[in-house]
Amino acid sequence: MQQSTDGTNLGEAFERVVHALPHEAPFRSIEIVTSSVRPGRTTALTLVVDREGGVDIVTCERIAARINVALDAFPEEYTLEVSSAGLDRPLVKPADYERFEGRRAKIVTTLAIGNAKTHRGVLAGLRGSNVILRGGAKDETELPIPLAAIRSANLEYDIRADLQRAKREKKRD
Repeated sequence: MQQSTDGTNLGEAFERVVHALPHEAPFRSIEIVTSSVRPGRTTALTLVVDREGGVDIVTCERIAARINVALDAFPEEYTLEVSSAGLDRPLVKPADYERFEGRRAKIVTTLAIGNAKTHRGVLAGLRGSNVILRGGAKDETELPIPLAAIRSANLEYDIRADLQRAKREKKRD
């Protein structure tokens, strides 16, 4: 991996820019969900962002342009993908499980909990080092899942619930 004149490599420079983005005025509302650097003949740089109300393509383009300007000093070839976290947003930090309390989620574990590795339900926050997952609207059964046992987790968008909510709102108006 080639280095710029200040001795940093492309991946380090990318991570530095990504870390600084939420502190820059045009991107203060942006949350960095995940970022990764995959070295190869062409280094693959990926960034997943979110903000209250979601992220549109124009915002992703502005972030990509900002990163490209910062990486211009590197002769190395790279691809850059900046995307929104989307409706099925990954849950990567312990705080995510509290922030999205009440939302449907899918959690995949590294070991079987209750005879399964895939768990779906409604997030009920954190209790100690366990994520609490409830069965659903009428099912109040709680399943504690140790943070250390989580392989992946993401929100699950339920279009039926969205349509029902819109229908109720329309009746109210």
